[in-house]
Amino acid sequence: MKKPQIPVALEGVPFIAAGAFITLCLAILAYPIAALGAGLVTLFELYFFRDPERVSPSEQGALVSPADGKVILVEKVFDDRFIQDHVYKVSIFMNVFNVHVNRIPFPGKVINVLYSPGKFYAADSDKGGLENEYCTTILETEQSQQYAVTQVAGLIARRIVCWAEKGDHLSRGQRFGLIRFGSRLDLYLPLTTRLEVKSGQKVRAGETVMGFLP
Repeated sequence: MKKPQIPVALEGVPFIAAGAFITLCLAILAYPIAALGAGLVTLFELYFFRDPERVSPSEQGALVSPADGKVILVEKVFDDRFIQDHVYKVSIFMNVFNVHVNRIPFPGKVINVLYSPGKFYAADSDKGGLENEYCTTILETEQSQQYAVTQVAGLIARRIVCWAEKGDHLSRGQRFGLIRFGSRLDLYLPLTTRLEVKSGQKVRAGETVMGFLP
């Protein structure tokens, strides 16, 4: 039996608690307009850090979206940073209204987690994808295929959270991190992947099928 899940990411609790405390203090001090503003900010923080349950598809080889948002790029590239091979690169942009908890696309073992500090350009720009702060989780499937999921910081997002560690065995749809206040995720997939998404498509983490691995 599954344990009940509080539908809010733990990383958001300090922000929500601080906002609620400030709202209460302002209300006690009889600053109604300021208290209303602080209350609205607190409600937004509660909304932003929501963490709803998701049910991943059970189809053989299904690869699900790692993030809520909009697909902004689907292209074939040579990845010389993570996979060292020709891959499909799929980029998903998350705005501040999307769920920001990230999920594992396909079952596998974490063979490396790479973090790199960087700049904070707009996450949906080419420059942002190449020069921004990022954290990449590289996984290997049971069929010895490697793929990578890269969390990229953005203009507003200044905090990448990744819970995955080298040696972890992760399942499809499992939570592995989040990015605070809008950003993007890049997927680097083997060319054997049969893609099912296109640029401009809206996707949901853990549910939308991005493609199939053989």
